[in-house]
Amino acid sequence: MTRNELSDIYRDYIACLNRQDWPQLGQFVADDVHHNERPFGLAGYRAMLEQDFREIPDLYFNVELLISDPPYIASRLKFECTPKGQFLGLAVNGKRVSFAENVFYLFQDAKIWRVWSVIDKAAIEAQL
Repeated sequence: MTRNELSDIYRDYIACLNRQDWPQLGQFVADDVHHNERPFGLAGYRAMLEQDFREIPDLYFNVELLISDPPYIASRLKFECTPKGQFLGLAVNGKRVSFAENVFYLFQDAKIWRVWSVIDKAAIEAQL
C-alpha cells in the first residue's frame, strides 16, 4: 500500500466517524482491533465511539496533521466541542473546549489493527 492510498483510507475512516456511519466501521477497523494495548474488538471499538458521541453530541474529528508511513499513520486530531458532563474525569458540563489528540495507527490488510492514543487533558484543564 502506498502512502497516498493509506492516507486516503484514513481520511475515509475519519469521514465515517464524523457521519457516525457505524455499519461501515468494519470497512476500516479490524475485527480484532486493540486500543492502547487493550483488546477491544470491532464491537468494543464501535461501542467506545458511540459513547463518545453520546457524551459529546457535537463531536467532530478534524485532521490537523497526518503522516503516512505504511503500515503506520500518525495523526493529530483537533477538537472543538461541548461535552455534556464529565469528560476524562473533568467536570466540563457543557462548556465548549478545544483540545488535540495524538494518535498512531497500525494497519493490517488495509484496516486499523492497533491504535495508540493520547488526549491533551492539560489543555482542557486550562480552559475550565
